Amino acid sequence: MLIYGVDHFTYQDVINIINGKQKANLDKKSKSQIQNSYQNVQKIVKSDKTVYGINTGFGPLCDVKISEEETAQLQENLIISHSVGVGKPIAKELSKIMMVCKIHALSKGFSGISLDVVERLMLMLEKDIIPVVPEQGSVGASGDLAPLSHLVLPLLGLGKVWEGENTVETAQVLGKHQLQPLKLQAKEGLALINGTQFILAHAILGLDKFKYLLDLADVAAAFSIEAYQGSASPFKKELHEIRAYKGSQLVAKRMTKLLKNSENLNYHENCGRVQDPYSMRCVPQVHGASRNAYEHLKQMAETELNSVTDNPIVISDEEAISGGNFHGQLMALPIDYATLAAAELGNISDRRSYLLLEGKYGLPKLLIESSGLNSGFMIPQYTTAALVTENKTLCFPASADSVPTSLGQEDHVSMGSISGRKFNQVLGNLENILAIELMFAAQGLEFRRPLKSSKIIEENYEIIRAKVKKLENDRLIGEDILTIAEMVKNRAFKVEV
Repeated sequence: MLIYGVDHFTYQDVINIINGKQKANLDKKSKSQIQNSYQNVQKIVKSDKTVYGINTGFGPLCDVKISEEETAQLQENLIISHSVGVGKPIAKELSKIMMVCKIHALSKGFSGISLDVVERLMLMLEKDIIPVVPEQGSVGASGDLAPLSHLVLPLLGLGKVWEGENTVETAQVLGKHQLQPLKLQAKEGLALINGTQFILAHAILGLDKFKYLLDLADVAAAFSIEAYQGSASPFKKELHEIRAYKGSQLVAKRMTKLLKNSENLNYHENCGRVQDPYSMRCVPQVHGASRNAYEHLKQMAETELNSVTDNPIVISDEEAISGGNFHGQLMALPIDYATLAAAELGNISDRRSYLLLEGKYGLPKLLIESSGLNSGFMIPQYTTAALVTENKTLCFPASADSVPTSLGQEDHVSMGSISGRKFNQVLGNLENILAIELMFAAQGLEFRRPLKSSKIIEENYEIIRAKVKKLENDRLIGEDILTIAEMVKNRAFKVEV
């Protein structure tokens, strides 16, 4: 059992919570943290102090004092006025990740929010009352104001929530569960919508996909090297000890294991080929660089996950600090870096696919014996070319841009929400690129029989052939691509060595 606000969460913990594999709750300590912070805010409200967000307006209205009687209406107005997101709804799983991250941050006891609000969010998660959140509208500076406002609208009985694949009005669902809308108090609205949980949710979901795709990219590379009858010597430990990047060393070790006892590689050992093209020979250096980016984002995301990112931060009944913990730059930069790293896995995969089509070293041109009458695998490589180019256009760093908002009060913004969305788009394209490489490599192995590949490559070959047969003559191979891509998405391939 994980404890909100107390335990150090990993990104995998969050994924496990939303998938029902792990439970998280409040304990005596976390409840005390929340209640103490809430009491501190109540004391500030009753005092003569003017504290931003507690008894003032917001943004450029920070100099407007709000009376104690108006504070509740102020918080409700804040959420309603900031719910201006547009575009398609984000995936339900992203909304769930946002909720877990928000509950964890609020439970640390620096946000001045009541226990009732935190427990309502937990109850919504438990009963699968998941808010509908539009994908566009955040600049990632005062946190993710618009998406977080949509996330918490159901607390007020407003907005929409998911019901299966459909969206329904919140009031309808609350009625089914005999729940009443909450009345927010001082600081609560601001605590709920200030923060980086939209950016963070995209980073966490992306990290979960990226980890598997990094492992699968190694498998796909080994698969292609088997089909190409390439060399395993570039993966020798001694080579990578003298350029000791962790990512490169890990990939070199994995490639050695993935190719262990390969008859294909042993067969061509004395063939006279001096060296393979870079897309095969430099797998540790290229895949390894992407792994380094993954590790960097993982470190940054888990720091953010266990941080308090709203504003102001309530330190005591004497002090509430108005600062910038909501600013998304700390996440935007590593997400943009990881986006580039994911795109590079696609770039090098496309090159390996192309090599298998050239008709060299015993492979038929376009990986089909009767080319001419048949186009074979010519056109799927057009698809990878299109996808890698699309990924290149998505690699422009959103964090390089900033458009002032809030009448200049928020004069530098991170655009990290856009970084997070692009990251997951690139990963989605990468799934299809790797699916096509796996399809090509499986076909290539057909022309190496009766030689056998390594054990794990043979196992993955059988996984493909269970649903996609060898191409003898042209058929609707677009359907084959979709089938293998679905296997990638469902993590059907064996990637552990």
